Amino acid sequence: MSQWQQLAQDKVAYCYQIAEQQLKRSFPRPEISFKLRGKSAGMAHLQLNKIRLNANMLESNQQDFIDEVVPHEICHLLCHQVFGRVKPHGIEWRSMMQTLFNLTPKTTHNFEVHAKPQAKIPYQCGCGIVELGIRRHNKVIRNQAQYRCRVCCKTLKLLNL
Repeated sequence: MSQWQQLAQDKVAYCYQIAEQQLKRSFPRPEISFKLRGKSAGMAHLQLNKIRLNANMLESNQQDFIDEVVPHEICHLLCHQVFGRVKPHGIEWRSMMQTLFNLTPKTTHNFEVHAKPQAKIPYQCGCGIVELGIRRHNKVIRNQAQYRCRVCCKTLKLLNL
């Protein structure tokens, strides 16, 4: 576990202490995972009482990530436990962000996303070579899908180089 992951976990504990003092009740601590990928900084799984955080964004943005994303996701869990089913960024969530953590409620982050280039796999059609992304390629390999060329409409065949 990195230093910043430990600090994020410490922030979770601190936010729950604040929430319990302000709301005068206890809350079960969530499971925390640092395996979120892609463009999302964080994700709260309400029924599982789990928070997934993007470790790459955490390492790139460090304290800003901890100060913004961790309370954001905790408020989702708290709203679910206090109010039940509500809009994800509705009035209850906005109110908790402001009153518990004195933060301006923002629905999205402004962190730079460093997306790694995706592998492309060459396929042959009637008019040339078409490249498929890894997700579509894997579906072809597992016989879950077939793809056709948009130009000649022939079924794409894996090009063996």
